[in-house]
Amino acid sequence: MLAKVLSLKLPSSPTWYIVPAAAILLLLGLLLTNGVISVNTEEVTGFLTGEFALYVLVGLAAQLVDGALGMAYGVTSNSFLLSLGVTPAVSSASVHFAEMFTTGASAISHFRFKNINKKLFKSLLIPGVLGSITGAYLLSDVIDGNVIKPFIAFYMLVLGVIIIRKALQKNFVKNKTKRISILAATGGFLDSIGGGGWGPIVTSTLLGQGRDPRYTIGSVNAAEFAVAFASGITFMLFTGVDSWKVVLGLIVGGVMAAPFGAMLVGKINRKPLMLLVGVLVIGLSIRTILLSI
Repeated sequence: MLAKVLSLKLPSSPTWYIVPAAAILLLLGLLLTNGVISVNTEEVTGFLTGEFALYVLVGLAAQLVDGALGMAYGVTSNSFLLSLGVTPAVSSASVHFAEMFTTGASAISHFRFKNINKKLFKSLLIPGVLGSITGAYLLSDVIDGNVIKPFIAFYMLVLGVIIIRKALQKNFVKNKTKRISILAATGGFLDSIGGGGWGPIVTSTLLGQGRDPRYTIGSVNAAEFAVAFASGITFMLFTGVDSWKVVLGLIVGGVMAAPFGAMLVGKINRKPLMLLVGVLVIGLSIRTILLSI
């Protein structure tokens, strides 16, 4: 498996890596020039210590889960970072910014391993971006994301049950997916508002309708790059980044894990993959509801 990953080739079309790379470099230049990203002596010292290796491991684990199951990067990485003593504010901002890089690597990997339904990908892209920008803008001035989190969690809990029921069915029945644009816009909006949810909402809904797990997870992950970039740049321009060693660790670990996650999607059979997704969705939903009480 390692040899196959090391021999990974980029997609034939240069668009899939030139556009993300140029966008990210431009963003970094703007943030550094405007002082939004701050680097100080304490941060450099922390980078040179063992903390950085821990953040790399966090990014690797979170992206492996997200790439294989199509969800839970934010929840996984946030949980690990908080357990390492990182403050909630720093953890949330770091994860949002790191996702702009890791989702790009994940998208390229899924295209390389042919996990993409291009029609589904295109249907998710623009509505998801518009929803994420709207959510990020409103959260900055109007809405308290913590208020609606329990309602989102309950919705995902129901979806988790539906996914498990679908996985246990002997006869695979695929329902026609309707209103994908509305689903994508909602997923992007709630992802920005709630600090996560693009994967759990969009992937879970599509799997609940009986869509193929491999192509659903691959397509949703690929579209997530644009969604994460749109919300990430909005959040960063408002809040800034003063925890670059955490961000860099998450990015390095996430980029390393992206090809492995994309490969696992094509290797795991439909039934166990859907069961894993269903259990994960239910567990995360119950956790969110309990924390909101």
